[in-house]
Amino acid sequence: MQTRKKYIFLTFLASWLLIFFFGGDQLRRFAFFSGRKAKARRNWPRWTDRSLLKNFADPEELQRDGDPSLLSPRERRAAWLSIYKSSRCRMESCFDFSRCERNGFKVFTYPRERDQPISESYGKILASIERSRYYTPNPEEACLFILSIDTLDRDHLSAQYVRDVDERIRGFPLWNGGRNHLVFNLYSGTWPNYTGDLGFDIGQAILAKASFDTESFRPGFDVSIPLFSKDHPQRGGERGWLYQDSVPPKKKYLLVFKGKRYLTGIGSGTRNALHHIHNGKDIISLTTCKHGKDWEKHKDTRCDKDNVDYEKFDYQELLHNSTFCIVPRGRRLGSFRFLEALQAACVPVLLSDGWELPFAEAIDWSKAAVVGSERLLLQIPSAVRCIHPERVLAFQQQTQFLWDAYFSSVDKIVHTTLEIIKDRLSPHRSRSRFLWNTLPGGLLVLPDFSTHPGDFPFYYLQHGSSPSEKFTAFIRVVSQAGSLSQPILRLIQAVSGSQYCAQILVLWSCEKPPPPGGKWPQTTVPLTIIQGRRKFSDRFFPSTAIQTDAVLSLDEHTSLSTSEVDFAFVVWRSFPERIVGFPALSHFWDPEQGRWGYTSKWTNELSIVLTAAAFYHRYYHSLFTEYLPAGLQELVGGLAACEDILMNVLVAAVTKLPPIKVTQRKQPKDTVPQQVGCVDGGVGNPPSGECSPSPPRSPAAKVKGTAGAAGSRRFSQRQDCLNQLVDWFGYMPLVSSQLRLDPVLFKDQVSVLRKKYPRLEKP
Repeated sequence: MQTRKKYIFLTFLASWLLIFFFGGDQLRRFAFFSGRKAKARRNWPRWTDRSLLKNFADPEELQRDGDPSLLSPRERRAAWLSIYKSSRCRMESCFDFSRCERNGFKVFTYPRERDQPISESYGKILASIERSRYYTPNPEEACLFILSIDTLDRDHLSAQYVRDVDERIRGFPLWNGGRNHLVFNLYSGTWPNYTGDLGFDIGQAILAKASFDTESFRPGFDVSIPLFSKDHPQRGGERGWLYQDSVPPKKKYLLVFKGKRYLTGIGSGTRNALHHIHNGKDIISLTTCKHGKDWEKHKDTRCDKDNVDYEKFDYQELLHNSTFCIVPRGRRLGSFRFLEALQAACVPVLLSDGWELPFAEAIDWSKAAVVGSERLLLQIPSAVRCIHPERVLAFQQQTQFLWDAYFSSVDKIVHTTLEIIKDRLSPHRSRSRFLWNTLPGGLLVLPDFSTHPGDFPFYYLQHGSSPSEKFTAFIRVVSQAGSLSQPILRLIQAVSGSQYCAQILVLWSCEKPPPPGGKWPQTTVPLTIIQGRRKFSDRFFPSTAIQTDAVLSLDEHTSLSTSEVDFAFVVWRSFPERIVGFPALSHFWDPEQGRWGYTSKWTNELSIVLTAAAFYHRYYHSLFTEYLPAGLQELVGGLAACEDILMNVLVAAVTKLPPIKVTQRKQPKDTVPQQVGCVDGGVGNPPSGECSPSPPRSPAAKVKGTAGAAGSRRFSQRQDCLNQLVDWFGYMPLVSSQLRLDPVLFKDQVSVLRKKYPRLEKP
């Protein structure tokens, strides 16, 4: 028994000796680190076998990504929290909805101070708001407030940096801690970290900021906007380089980049690595370090060669001839290159980790851009090569849509920002992402009209549906006669005889009351009289009495047969987003006078179909009344015969398509009746002889006497109207066409019994 105990003791002792000699060092180190764990925190990564592995990088270098000026996420977040006390703001907690319930979504801009200059870009932003339908000069009506202090450039090294903003905004009685305020910013922070520091506390204000960091962005409250230059157009803007629904030719280059290379500081890591993907064939990556005052002090061995190669290629040529464009981060997360690539239909390849993409709340960027990772830069070439050509084409077409809908002008950038905020106020009436990401875009789809795509004229084909099979005739009457004229009686009879007519609405825009019910003709469809406000734009007011998708707009002296109405409606049902009608005009550029002109002569082109006899979708009534700003509607009210041109300009701006002219029985031009008896003068009253917007006469078709003077005055007013509309929109929206649609057997040498619309051929 004692011998057994002796052997057990010796075995136990030998085991401890072996552990001590072969593993004691590791045990001592483990105990040492365990004792110091509470005293000091080791940098990541924490290798337990550090003595067995060779160190290729210092842990501090890994944590800072090789850039000592780059703050860690924890440090960036701490810096943000120290500046913005209301970092957890949401619309429900930091926005007063009651201000918007009283007067709707109205925006007030603070009065500008004379001794405080503002930048050109901020002046454009304020002008965009003040020219919009959102603007109100009364702060009591406002739902949202915009500072007159320029907050775009908050780099304190910049000449446009405004100092003492905190003290100044606290003195504003409307500031209220920033509640219901919107602050715009393009540049924040300064060398070397370029943090989100604005130099003042925004409080509970909504921040519309470029180069927004996802960690600082407050979802559902802030708005990320694109970085744009001071030369970005106020309105209109240049169109994209790829025509709508067109297939671009095969590009010479697959992937390109040409830009600055930062030798030190934040953003230098990504741009310094771009040369690795350059192959000189279908991938071109060119950088230059020749920028800044002291670039020669920091230049490396690659600088001289890079600078020489950089000058061999033209930047615009690379944009035109490449399928993908690399958009890396600069000193800040965003860059001008993003908008340049969108316009050029060069699919952006984004290398800016942590960037909250512009308007990402509404825009689906997965359909228009490739979002890469800065750490996986070398995988970008193989990734873009794997994208199928059909998807590449879809990418390119979507870039053009997004550029034209939201980014081509300061107006569109500002209005998109405001509409996103407006959608948050009424989530049940907000636009879906489908409406934001499909033609014609969210700005032109009013949620107050409907939030269902099937109610708009743009989405029938995509949803496999059709507009309603009936139309509403809308006849505008301005005659002052006590009794109804023969032309309007014939017109009502012709329209009511159409198999597609659902109802007839008569807009009575005269001082005298309408005739009693017994004086109106008997019709097979309901006939309703609506009292107008005696304004030119009354005919486009969104009346609740209109229950059909199609509206047939008519003047009281329009002469149409039932066959003409039927055929025009059948054509419109195939093109519900366009204006389809009879009297047509064409516009042209007059180089001698340096302005736009129009003609009513019979030519091989047309761009305007007058609403004296035309079909269109009832949604355009809402768009005309609610989308167009008050200033533009006042312009129309001051010029006779301008409202139909504005309607054509509006529809062309929305659809990018021309109107359609249909077959009309040929009538002598000199038989167009001249309307008389209207009251001269007065607000909203048509001038003498200008009550009916009948087809205008061209200068060559002069008529003697009063009628000739009236026609000349009408022509001059239309010319002025057209040019003022072009100035307001910032470009010429009208699209010319050489198309006229006739019935299939129109004037063919076949039996009349085989023709569906034989009456169209009768004089």
